[in-house]
Amino acid sequence: MSRIGKKPVPIPAGVTAKLDGQSIAVKGAKGELKFTAPEEVRVSIDGGAIHVEPHGEGKRARAMWGTARARIQNLVAGVTKGFEKKLEINGVGYKAAVAGKNLQLSLGYSHDVVFPIPAGVAIATPKPTEITIAGIDKRQVGQVAAEIRAFRGPEPYKGKGVKYADEFIFRKEGKKK
Repeated sequence: MSRIGKKPVPIPAGVTAKLDGQSIAVKGAKGELKFTAPEEVRVSIDGGAIHVEPHGEGKRARAMWGTARARIQNLVAGVTKGFEKKLEINGVGYKAAVAGKNLQLSLGYSHDVVFPIPAGVAIATPKPTEITIAGIDKRQVGQVAAEIRAFRGPEPYKGKGVKYADEFIFRKEGKKK
């Protein structure tokens, strides 16, 4: 039994939600997002809240119940306040800069890595060693952050590379004489 799925998603003031079959569209101050719920769950809007219920007693229906509710909650949170991820760059000579619609990363390779900024995401570099990724779609913000981190993930000996701001890197002891 899903504990998170039982809770209704409240619709705050200034946000409108429309239901069309299994598809739900949420519109707010920051923009509009859509989500199509899987066939295993039933979505309904009543009393200023969105309710999600399983459509049957199967294992997949119970799994999709909490997942669909969490995705709908992220839509509502995204159009009201948005999402943000911060990345840190550690290493001598490692830096980042936004150049037009591209993020240019110097990560110790023989060439700069050029990452095109996708639509719906804003990337800023307050410092050359800090990257801030913001947007209304939580999934897209997280995916962009993961792709940037994958260019040079943090290594365990010196901690060099791109890491999330709240990530802890377990350090290994170096070679002994």
